[in-house]
Amino acid sequence: MTTPTSEGLVRGLRAEARRLGFAAVGITSATLPEEVAADLRAWLAEGMHGGMGWMAATAGRRASPTAMWPGARSAILLGLPYTPAVDPFRNEGRPDAGTISVYALGRDYHEVMKPRLKALARWLLGAAGGGEAKVFTDTAPLMEKPLAARAGIGWQGKHTNLVSRRHGSWLFLGAILTSIELPAGGEPGAVASCGSCSRCLDICPTGAIRAPYRLDARACISYLTIEHRGPIPERFRRALGNRIYGCDDCLAVCPWNRFATAPADPGLEGDPANVAPRLAELLALDEAGFRARFRGSPIRRIGRNRFVRNCLYAAGNSGMPALRPAVAALLADPDPAVADAASWALAQLAG
Repeated sequence: MTTPTSEGLVRGLRAEARRLGFAAVGITSATLPEEVAADLRAWLAEGMHGGMGWMAATAGRRASPTAMWPGARSAILLGLPYTPAVDPFRNEGRPDAGTISVYALGRDYHEVMKPRLKALARWLLGAAGGGEAKVFTDTAPLMEKPLAARAGIGWQGKHTNLVSRRHGSWLFLGAILTSIELPAGGEPGAVASCGSCSRCLDICPTGAIRAPYRLDARACISYLTIEHRGPIPERFRRALGNRIYGCDDCLAVCPWNRFATAPADPGLEGDPANVAPRLAELLALDEAGFRARFRGSPIRRIGRNRFVRNCLYAAGNSGMPALRPAVAALLADPDPAVADAASWALAQLAG
């Protein structure tokens, strides 16, 4: 077979990526500057990763893709849009409902992206006539956001998430590392453009964005409701409001989102039942009910206990005495964090 030129290979790669549904494609070398690793080390040293011990354990491999896979030469970064069809702030003033982050309203993005990344990697190796490739969907010690910024998909905003001129804050990132040398190139206009804007810092309910580009996960509602095990510290419970899985505030206020016109990928299939689920129904979930209710959803990975714990904090913040029976029924829950949250919520409702 005739091997295409590097430029021809990249053109074909971009076309195939678009066909598979990826809205953004960028290519960079499989390296990261030393300052990225240094910043990671400083962040870990301050303990800002909270209970995510795996981040510290894999810090050496996170420093650069070649530290994880020495054979990597190029990194292909892909963006899948999840532009929300509903208002991220839709449940303000709805104390009876729990708010789920818009990214988790539908199917688990890992399950949607990984088969497509594998298909694109197979295409690449076939078109190149050989080589190696590995795919990643937020499940390995790979720093996708700095790589995506170097690949020209966007830039890391002051909230530390990626921002794109074309897609705003609403992109899932995937990556392909390959042994094939590819010319770098990304989207037009990917230069950092936050300017003097501080909306993401100003809106954070817990002040987790300590300074521009500096996020303390220990105070972040997304971390607290998804990653944190055990009782959430009392000083943060009121700030949770009715957020029961994740938080969109810092992303939702970004001015660049007004340019995000690409709809969410059809494969993500948002579930209308997750838009404003009633807390009374969620508090009644047992393990089997939770698994059935969130089959195929990213919510399922945190388990029933952590999810019901979050719902109890929302109930405590609701000011709705009608929720007392549902809360009281969980005072003797076998999980200590659930029982503790029920006790706290009941005290709030009594007050």
